[in-house]
Amino acid sequence: MLLSALLSSIITEEVIGADNIEISDITADSRLCKRDSLFVAVRGVYVDGHRFISSAVSNGACAVVCEEIPEDVNAEITWIKVANSSVALGCLASRWFGDPSRELSLIGVTGTNGKTTIATLIYEMARLNNRRAGLLSTVVNKIEDEEIPSTHTTPDPIELNGLLRRMVDAGCTVAAMEVSSHAAHQHRIAGLHFTGGIFTNLTRDHLDYHKTFEAYLQAKQSFFDILPKGAFALTNLDDRNGMIMVQNTRAKVYTYSLRADADFRGRVVEDRIDGMAISFNGVEVETLFTGRFNASNLTAVYGASVLMGYDNERIPVEMSRLEPVSGRFQTFRSANGITAIVDYAHTPDALINVLDTIREIVGRKNSVITVCGCGGNRDKGKRPLMADAAVRRSDRVILTSDNPRDEDPSAIIDDMRSGLTAEQLTKTITIVDRREAIRTAVALARPSDVILIAGKGHETYQIIGKETNHFDDREEIRSAFATI
Repeated sequence: MLLSALLSSIITEEVIGADNIEISDITADSRLCKRDSLFVAVRGVYVDGHRFISSAVSNGACAVVCEEIPEDVNAEITWIKVANSSVALGCLASRWFGDPSRELSLIGVTGTNGKTTIATLIYEMARLNNRRAGLLSTVVNKIEDEEIPSTHTTPDPIELNGLLRRMVDAGCTVAAMEVSSHAAHQHRIAGLHFTGGIFTNLTRDHLDYHKTFEAYLQAKQSFFDILPKGAFALTNLDDRNGMIMVQNTRAKVYTYSLRADADFRGRVVEDRIDGMAISFNGVEVETLFTGRFNASNLTAVYGASVLMGYDNERIPVEMSRLEPVSGRFQTFRSANGITAIVDYAHTPDALINVLDTIREIVGRKNSVITVCGCGGNRDKGKRPLMADAAVRRSDRVILTSDNPRDEDPSAIIDDMRSGLTAEQLTKTITIVDRREAIRTAVALARPSDVILIAGKGHETYQIIGKETNHFDDREEIRSAFATI
């Protein structure tokens, strides 16, 4: 593609050199540059791409996009100065792949909890409505039935647009994607054209990166700020930040709620451990999901399905066919009647939602045993909050390792214990080894008790130090149940 065609997608402050040259590739990694590549020098969280401009040129780059043009420029290279190279990378990547988001009904889902469930169910609803569809999620990326491993909640702009192009080439007309706060803040979604955006909820998370809750909120809000006039913005009226999210959007605003009058109203009719009946705008549907938090997620999916123009009479029927996402309130049952639930809940609010749901269903006659931990190299402030949330809503709590990464697992657990009173500590057991913690929970449980294994959900690994080891909570609970 000609450089001039690429540059028409961005606002440039200065161009030094020819723009009628052929570009062979685009990259923000100098090591991947080859002959006639366009190198985009991005200021990252840990590394400034401007430091690697000379390396990019040595490896074959013929043009460089940057925020500061070097004083001693190579006259054989075309230099393009922009105000923000992260934004430029998103727009350039989109143009490079032929603006695939404009050929799709692209729905973005953002918020603290529920993103994966809602995005996955929008993908499933599209397919149930005979649309070919793609999915970009924390758990997996999909192009119809093809599964592509997911490494980030929201991929980098080049990978992201490459996947969207593959979706279009495969005949997809709908794509659902999670939009993380990191991705919004780092402009990974710049240049994309969204048909709709959905807000789930906002609670404390990722403050190790954003530093303040206000900055975290603003990152989420920025997604709705970029929605075009013809798009829809579907927001959760039950969250106090729901209307704040959409206060500056140009999109048409719609609301959903379990508690208030809204465009899309959900109401739990009956909740059980293996499913629930929900009313959507007065139409009752039997579902395979459990809990008010899932009722909220499903109401958002119902609203999105209506806004995407699906047949109103078919939507309730298709909602009843949807299945829970792997590792999200996934239920297992032992031969002697113990129930185990594996859930990704890794924030205080998510843990509260799951435990409140379990307690509402099982009552006080049966015990709830919770196994949970906190990740290393992440927001330390939420550790005591997680422990407190678990102990207040459980009969026994086993504090264990999550992904300790570079931190001492025992020190992480000590941080969690610091939020507990002496009385609360009497209900708490500390077992650093996660496998042993799960087996201990099973040994403590009696028939009809419920074990919640929280924090990792769908993950099939555990990061200890620099090593990533295979570990799957679902496999571990099955194995522990087999020994009863």
